Amino acid sequence: MSSRTPSVIAAAVAAACISTSAAGAEPGANALTIYSTARPGSVSPELYRYGGRGQAVPGYAVVRHERDLDLTRGRNTVRFSDVAALIDPTTVAFESLTDPNGTSVVEQNFQFDLVSNEKLLQKYIDRTITVDQIRGNGVESFSGTLLSTAGALVLRRPDGSIQTLPHNAGVKLPELPGGLITRPTLVWDIAAGRGGAHKTRVSYQTTGITWWADYNVTYAEGARANLCKLDIGAWVSILNQSGAGYPEAKLKLIAGDVQRAQPPGRAAPEALAARSMAMEDKVAGFAEKAFFEYHLYTLGRATTLPDNSTKQIELFATARGVPCEKTLVYYGAMGRYFGGGPMTDRNFGIQSNKKVDVYLGFKNAQESNMGMPLPSGRIRVSKLDDADKTLEFIGEDVIDHTPKNEKILIKLGSAFDVVGERRQVNFSVDTSRKTMTEEIEIKLRNQKTESVTVIVKENLYRWTNWQIAAKNHDFQKQDARTIHFPVKIAAGGEAVVRYTVQYTW
Repeated sequence: MSSRTPSVIAAAVAAACISTSAAGAEPGANALTIYSTARPGSVSPELYRYGGRGQAVPGYAVVRHERDLDLTRGRNTVRFSDVAALIDPTTVAFESLTDPNGTSVVEQNFQFDLVSNEKLLQKYIDRTITVDQIRGNGVESFSGTLLSTAGALVLRRPDGSIQTLPHNAGVKLPELPGGLITRPTLVWDIAAGRGGAHKTRVSYQTTGITWWADYNVTYAEGARANLCKLDIGAWVSILNQSGAGYPEAKLKLIAGDVQRAQPPGRAAPEALAARSMAMEDKVAGFAEKAFFEYHLYTLGRATTLPDNSTKQIELFATARGVPCEKTLVYYGAMGRYFGGGPMTDRNFGIQSNKKVDVYLGFKNAQESNMGMPLPSGRIRVSKLDDADKTLEFIGEDVIDHTPKNEKILIKLGSAFDVVGERRQVNFSVDTSRKTMTEEIEIKLRNQKTESVTVIVKENLYRWTNWQIAAKNHDFQKQDARTIHFPVKIAAGGEAVVRYTVQYTW
């Protein structure tokens, strides 16, 4: 904390005016609990490199400052500087930890009329200013009365003539006008029950600060086809554009879907992000615990979050050798059921998708070297190129908040050497009997040098009542409208799935 000499601002009030700043705070004097409404990957690199402050940065934080103040018994005016520019003033709370029952806030103001070039000049309308203007290789200085700043500087010279100057002209002002401040400032009228040193705490909410989790995964082939191993590490990324820095702050992160009331006409935020894990290391990392219906992660050391910065902190140490399974899925029709009655149009959903998608699945369990709550975040997967021992990126996806012992499935992309095609072989509708019959054929070709297994996913979306009348492969019913055909395809070979479905209503 840095303090300035108290000054009396009004004899009638007899109030001591104390200014305090977050700059130079003692370790532990600042604390943040950060919540995030950012979807993983939704914050573009351009935003956190060049973006300004404001609602463009999702998420919010609860900020707490602890400061030592000298108060006189009775009324005091306290000015608290270096608060976040995007503070919500309605959430501010001031308390004396030394005298919680006898010291209270009578009034509170948030002053945010920050100094700027335009505001400075407007304060000097009808006053004398000095202007520096480049003339050839030199600079000419002259004075005059400022008449206007609209479009250009308009001066009345001492001889009565009027001169206009561009806004980029150098202007000298004798002093900072009253009413303008250089930093956002909270001002309290405090009634102190006792005089002397008080340990105080100030808390408030601010927007413009967010965090998310990034998972870095290294993929390795397993002992058999479709089996694999993963090394999984994670980092927390914190973006601070709140308009304030937080030196040597105690950091907490909340993960879960925390409800916030929204102003009318404003869309509700997406789910809140992120979590962190304990690190058994020489440097204290995150410790996780259940907190209400959410998860709370506390960093075991102080950290500094400068304004307009992005900081990354390790979320948990790399989990190695996590067993996984690679799955190829062919979803040929990509059809959706929209309701409104049986879909009797023979052309509905017959367009064929040729891509076979690639998924990785693993279980977040202790026996898989995992078993910790995972925050929602982006998960990037790389594979080692043995030729030069470099990691090459092979795909990414996002995961939702995932408790321990749950399975995680991520999509990496589409297979290059395995393709499919789907076509409608036969279709008929008998409106009198209220029946509809459709025959579908799926062809899968494997141009790889080893055999693969592909899950053929079919949505029976034409109506709710259906039965498979004929088939050449066994299938597994996944839900009321989805069936899977596991199909093994030899290297360089082709497999054909054909089935007939009958709908009734």
